[in-house]
Amino acid sequence: MCGIAGFCEADLAADEATALLRRMASAIAHRGPDGEGAHVDEGAGLVHRRLSIIDLSGGGQPMSNADGTVWITYNGEIFNYLELRSELVSRGRRFRTSSDTEVLLHLYEENGPDFVSMLNGDFAFAIWDGRRRRMLLARDRMGVRPLFYSHHRGAFYFASEVKALMQVPGLRPELDPIALDQIFTLWTPIAPRTAFKGIAELAPGEAMLVENGGCRTWRYWSLDFPDLGDEDPRDERELGGELRALLEDAVSIRLRADVEVGAFLSGGLDSSIVSALGTRMAASDFHTFSVAFADAEYDESAQQDVMARALGTLHHSVTCGSDDIAGAFPTVVRHMEQPVLRTAPAPLYLLSGLARERGLKVVLSGEGADEIFAGYDLFKEAGIRRFCGRQPASQLRPRLFRKLYPYLPSLQQQTPEYLAAFFGIGGDAHDRLASHRPRFRTTAGAKMFLSSDLRQTLSGYDATEEIVAALPESSRRWHPLHLAQYIETRFLLPGYILSSQGDRMAMAHGVETRFPFLDHRLVEFAARIPARMKLRGLREKRILRSAAADLLPPAIAQRGKQPYRAPGSAAFRGPAASYVGELLQAGPVASAGLFNPRAVSKLMEKFNRGAVTGFRDNAALVGIISAQLWAREFLGDGRREPPSQPQVSFKERAVHV
Repeated sequence: MCGIAGFCEADLAADEATALLRRMASAIAHRGPDGEGAHVDEGAGLVHRRLSIIDLSGGGQPMSNADGTVWITYNGEIFNYLELRSELVSRGRRFRTSSDTEVLLHLYEENGPDFVSMLNGDFAFAIWDGRRRRMLLARDRMGVRPLFYSHHRGAFYFASEVKALMQVPGLRPELDPIALDQIFTLWTPIAPRTAFKGIAELAPGEAMLVENGGCRTWRYWSLDFPDLGDEDPRDERELGGELRALLEDAVSIRLRADVEVGAFLSGGLDSSIVSALGTRMAASDFHTFSVAFADAEYDESAQQDVMARALGTLHHSVTCGSDDIAGAFPTVVRHMEQPVLRTAPAPLYLLSGLARERGLKVVLSGEGADEIFAGYDLFKEAGIRRFCGRQPASQLRPRLFRKLYPYLPSLQQQTPEYLAAFFGIGGDAHDRLASHRPRFRTTAGAKMFLSSDLRQTLSGYDATEEIVAALPESSRRWHPLHLAQYIETRFLLPGYILSSQGDRMAMAHGVETRFPFLDHRLVEFAARIPARMKLRGLREKRILRSAAADLLPPAIAQRGKQPYRAPGSAAFRGPAASYVGELLQAGPVASAGLFNPRAVSKLMEKFNRGAVTGFRDNAALVGIISAQLWAREFLGDGRREPPSQPQVSFKERAVHV
């Protein structure tokens, strides 16, 4: 994985183009600490910051075809590159390197832009075709790797991160108010929109061709589900066998690297399965990495230790306290490049730093399983809501919400009437966002703190209507669980989980994360599995548990879902959060123009009394802090030197196996 940037259709002299590419590369140097390369052509340029993982000596970029007319800069990995290479060799193609990058060049020469659908990988790339004077860009199906672009003064610019685009002369960062509304409702902007006006994101599963002063974008892959009743008819045992085979192959090809590969281990089902398979397949000792929390409410270290001992891995863990989160948070926001409503990315930033400190560039992750096998509490909550809706007068059925959320003490004392009202029982039966409506409604409460100017600008806008408009017409015929899975996988997964918590936190330290559960073959297979085999009652990921039961200790295999959480606003109470008081004073808040200074002041008074306890206030305070940090960082001149990485003292626990 690397950092890429470039341009085309730009009227720049060679020295200007070279200087711009160097500035763009410098802005994303953290993504590729192992080397830099650039290529300049008439009106076009490519630059690459390399994180060397495959063909360490011969895979430098930008790379060209044999006659130097086609060039590529590429971020990510093509996991089926060996199979594709063999097919190309059988047709007479000759290779100069053993890298996956060269495979892409040959595929483009043979198939043109349509070759993208042949790839199994996590990627974002740009190919400059000097003969045709056109630029092809593409992004992987699930949105693992980022790719941003901007049309500016008649030219086209692209980069792995917005920071590189800010090096373009005259391209000034400016807030997109609609994106902020989407973040404060949906947790993420809806691609192609970003937090920056005039800067767009290529959506997952899309490709773009830029030529002759215009551009054409198309979707080469879409997530789809069968009509209700048309799911795979095979029994659970047969489907489970195919699931296991696909998962094993997904892990196997993601171990392809010329450097050591480890895994993140949370102690939950998904990362434990990936770690178990990785340990079995690894050619040498296997490293696992975990986040432990000083606060027992969030800590899963006991389960992590059980799994690490069972596998015999070389296990490393960073213990994360409130001061660690608050201390890292400004740097975390800089790498995310957008406001966020949770502190959860910060511990993952620290975890990635630990992996890099221990010498690893590549780790496997269990992310994606909750989306494709229905693991989140949100899916269960929607099921309970439908169950309660069939007998809306029942006093017993709403009590299931208490069982669903045992880690939320405040719910345990609430009446059935309160639970029914809070979780939206009796809502519109035809609402296509019924599964997510309570979350969106609760999160959107944080928008009450927006400034009067922004509220006026956003008057009449409803972010949820954009989600509904983006749903495929066929989704009306899906099982309700599959519709909920689509919403989660299409929007929140790439926009927040794989970005703010994923790529940005790992690549801040030059660490590549790989996701076996997001192998598109497995995603497509899981979509065809009947809903009842994924979620039955309050038991999530039923078929995955049975398919992988032999890999895990019983305590892990049968453990219920504990969502990954981190301390919220409470993380900003210690000495490491001293910047918050100044950041949220009336002057800085008014100057940024994002929030109402008086409303923020009242929220801070509430926080100082220890009265910020509910989800809405917690999300609002974290969102306000992150947005103020974001504005301070990016809405200035946009060309400041990157700050040095904070010195992190890893409080590591050794696990003896």
